[in-house]
Amino acid sequence: MRLYSSATSPFVRKVLVLIREVRITGIDLVPVSGTAVAPGTMPVDHNPLGKIPALVLDDGRTLFDSRVICRWLDDHAGAGLYPAAPQLWNTLTLEALADGILEAAVLMVYESRLRPEELRFAPWIEGQWAKIDRALSALENTRMDHLSGPLDIGQIAVGAALGYLDFRHDARNWRKDRPDLTHWYQGFSARPSMQATVPQG
Repeated sequence: MRLYSSATSPFVRKVLVLIREVRITGIDLVPVSGTAVAPGTMPVDHNPLGKIPALVLDDGRTLFDSRVICRWLDDHAGAGLYPAAPQLWNTLTLEALADGILEAAVLMVYESRLRPEELRFAPWIEGQWAKIDRALSALENTRMDHLSGPLDIGQIAVGAALGYLDFRHDARNWRKDRPDLTHWYQGFSARPSMQATVPQG
């Protein structure tokens, strides 16, 4: 199997953390780079959207995006990171919340890096951060019992999201007024799977 990846992608990191947590072997990493305006070496032949991660299976099929890949890998390994219903719906909702944080955070980066300075729209950037801020408060106020429970894909997704905020938006200080989430992430980020996948670049 081949996983098209980047050392800076938080969605790739989510997949890599899962791979390490459940000890899946036999996946070759293929580094790629590019953007929406310049695809570069992104795997457009495997994912017409030109996004990563993209996982090419041994039979030639390609899976994308990170949620599909993680679900497939968990099923492939029989790891149980997706609990049975009704808890499954809480887990999937937590994963969606974390992925929403990531989507908004990545859009903020694109706005500052890809759009010419004279065309950047500060209220739009702040609108993306407002989404993140609300999601972080929801984690602090309503999701700590879940985060403190048995490991599942929701926790992995939140770990990747908070790590990306540290990586690209550290000046925003997401930890302010969120002591429980801060404490949880301090422990979660120390896991070997997280330490081995700290973003670079």
